Amino acid sequence: MTVPDFGASFLTFRIDWELKPSLTSSHKPPFTLNNARILIESTCKIRDRQSGVSQTFVLGAACKTEFVGVPRDLWTTPNADFCIILSAEEFLILKSWDRNNKGVMRYPPSLGEQPERQSGKVSDTYESVSIDLRQLPAQPLKSAEAIVRATLVNAPLVGRCAYRLHGRYDIEIDFPIKTMNANERELMYQVDTGPIALPAMSADCRRWIDSFHLAYIAFNRADWAECILQVPTPLDAAISVNHYSRIVQMPAQNSIYKVEYARQR
Repeated sequence: MTVPDFGASFLTFRIDWELKPSLTSSHKPPFTLNNARILIESTCKIRDRQSGVSQTFVLGAACKTEFVGVPRDLWTTPNADFCIILSAEEFLILKSWDRNNKGVMRYPPSLGEQPERQSGKVSDTYESVSIDLRQLPAQPLKSAEAIVRATLVNAPLVGRCAYRLHGRYDIEIDFPIKTMNANERELMYQVDTGPIALPAMSADCRRWIDSFHLAYIAFNRADWAECILQVPTPLDAAISVNHYSRIVQMPAQNSIYKVEYARQR
């Protein structure tokens, strides 16, 4: 079987101001063209059991807001964390400043303030996007002993969490395991890794892209997972920040795979 090669998989979005002015920028760029290539952090496949329709979304690695191509003073001020969740048709940009509702304006200002969450159709915003999701052979680790052994020899590991949402949607999330706890005496392991893009579709959410939150995932058994989501979190009556504060617990089918790079050579 295969799993995503997260060390060599990228998403790219292309902005060409001459063909399609950006709807997400906070400033006028010095150049009219940019291809932003971003490493993929996790994938999420969603299958509707009623219609049979499947969609795949990818989470790009986090970066900081910047002036691209200027000779100096590269960072925007105030600065924001930035990441994007992308499919072939839709995008969700997540931005976090030192507090929510910071009031940073988009460019041109007639577009209004920069939101913490901005979603839309790829065709309305980008000249093009691409998702290059490469695959590697992998071996499923079927016991705690095998997982602990692979961890302690520093084998590259990929995790998969599969579960059903609202009795209708099959969710499958793949991610590199960056942090793993292992105990060779009692044969215990615990994944603690992220971020992943976690869908949280509710009754009032019309599109999957709008349901995603950044999350970290933890599990130490094959049938149960717990995630902590980044959500607006009040500091007081007037100020909130984006912070990992909402816990979601769920029955799940968790799998761990040892990546077999040697077979590529």
